[in-house]
This record gives sequence, structure tokens and C-alpha cells, in this order.
Amino acid sequence: MLKPLQRALSLILLSSTSLVAQTHVAEPAVNLGDTSFLDGVAGPGVVIEEIGDGAHEGTIVDGSGNPISGTGTVNNISELTHIAWLTHKTILGGWYGTEVVAAAAHVNAGSAGQSGGLGAFTVSPFILQWSEQKIGNIPIDQRVVFDFDLPTGAYTQSSAVNIGANTFTVHPYYAITAFPAKRVETSWRVHYLWNSTNDSPPFATGAQSTQAGQAIHFNATTAYNFGKHLWIGPNAYYLRQITDGRDNGVSLRNSPEQVGAIGPGMVWNSGRWSFYANGYHEFDVKNRPEGNKIVLRVEKVF
Repeated sequence: MLKPLQRALSLILLSSTSLVAQTHVAEPAVNLGDTSFLDGVAGPGVVIEEIGDGAHEGTIVDGSGNPISGTGTVNNISELTHIAWLTHKTILGGWYGTEVVAAAAHVNAGSAGQSGGLGAFTVSPFILQWSEQKIGNIPIDQRVVFDFDLPTGAYTQSSAVNIGANTFTVHPYYAITAFPAKRVETSWRVHYLWNSTNDSPPFATGAQSTQAGQAIHFNATTAYNFGKHLWIGPNAYYLRQITDGRDNGVSLRNSPEQVGAIGPGMVWNSGRWSFYANGYHEFDVKNRPEGNKIVLRVEKVF
């Protein structure tokens, strides 16, 4: 049976100076919980999926995790279209493929402003997907992807809230799904993120250039198969910035972002259709908004 390749990014950027602090360069929005169950499972063919995100962030916190006074709530929605293609051609034993992700979003940050439009365009010229193998008696499916985010999203220097980041990113990841027991799955997707310099940051920053730090983030799930079509279980994500952001080339201390989240989720599949619903509550947040998120996703394999 043809199995889906899953990939998505949430394309909402919240400008650092108005929403967090003058000493913070915000990470571009990335895939935090947009992909979940059975993530490492795929095979030759084409998959098309639509993903809808909705988030409410009622608290914005500093580098110590304390709320920043004078900042309001942030509400945002986004829509992503993902198309991936895996060929029957193999490299290093894995099927070779490519993918693209296009996104649109709207964010309302209260007194800081609002913005809407197209997000960054994500492309991958190189995907390797391996068929199911076994480690001991545990079946696993795995994939390596090299993604690049292009600076095509809606962006203007006059706005403190933008959908695009005006930067180029290198964003590879490794995904694996294991079946440690009958009717049980666990999936992990681990990303590395590098950001180029923004030579036209928002005027409110007062800077000539900014650069968000490097980061590592992952999504994780565990689910139980209730019958033939339904999987239910917890899902989670975590992001940690591992290098300081830069303002005019100078490192900003105590500025790295961090966020964890956990919640319930499910996937129902029938034939070549799959429907996902995931909820998340964030915790242990630093230098970014903190709140709750819902992700709905529909997928069709050809």
C-alpha cells in the first residue's frame, strides 16, 4: 500500500521588538506539532495535504520565563499546502523524492499590530525515505529531508508584525516511526535550523541587521491503534535555541528561545485518506509567546 510522506511548516512570524523585548531576535515560525503520528511512514507516490493551525497566546515571557508587562494576547491562524513526491529511484537504499510547502497566515497582536498574507515558500530537492526495517524485533520507518525556506513571505520594515521573516533558512530533519508493541506506535521528527541575516529588519528595532540564532526542535508522539482506522495518544513538541541571536553582528545575551508543549491527538485513516487532530498546551517558555495550539490536517495519497 502507498503510504504518505508528511511535512509542514507553520509560517507565522512575530516581530521580536514589539512583542518580546528590544534584546531579542525572534526565530521564524517552524513546524511545532504540525506533523505527528506515523510520521516516518511513507512510500513511492504523491501526497497532497492541507493543514490548518490556530493558536492563542495569552502571555509573552522573557528569558527567565517571567511575563512581560504591557504586552497583550496574540491570536493567529495559518493554512499550509504540502505536496511531496517519492520516486522508485533509490539512493543509499532509500527512495528519492522532493517536496514543496506553500503557506498563508493572519496574525493579530493587538496594539502591536496585525498582518496577513503569504508565508515563506519551502522547498526540498532531496528526500530519502527508507522502507520498513527492523532493529531487533521492532519495525521502524525512517526518512531524511533537506528543506530550505525562501524569503518570499509578506514582509515590510514599517510593520512590527510580519508573516515573512525576510531570511533564508536551512532546515534539515530526520523522522522515525517505531512500533515497539502490537498496535503501538511512537514517532519522532528532529530538526536543525539555521537562519541567514536580515539586512532590512523592522524600523522599530533601530538595527541595520539582525540574525536569529540556530535552533533544534522536535515533534514526538505515542499512540495506540483502536481498531483498523483510529490511532489515539499524546503528542508533544519542543524547541530550544542553541546560539544567541545577533543585532548588528553583536550577540544578544539571555535571548535564546525555548518552548515545550504536550496534548492529546488522533489520526483516522481510510484507504488513501487520513485526518489528523492535535491539541497542545505550552510550558517552560522563554523569550516568546506562551499559549495553546490546535492543528487540523487532511491528507490524500495518490
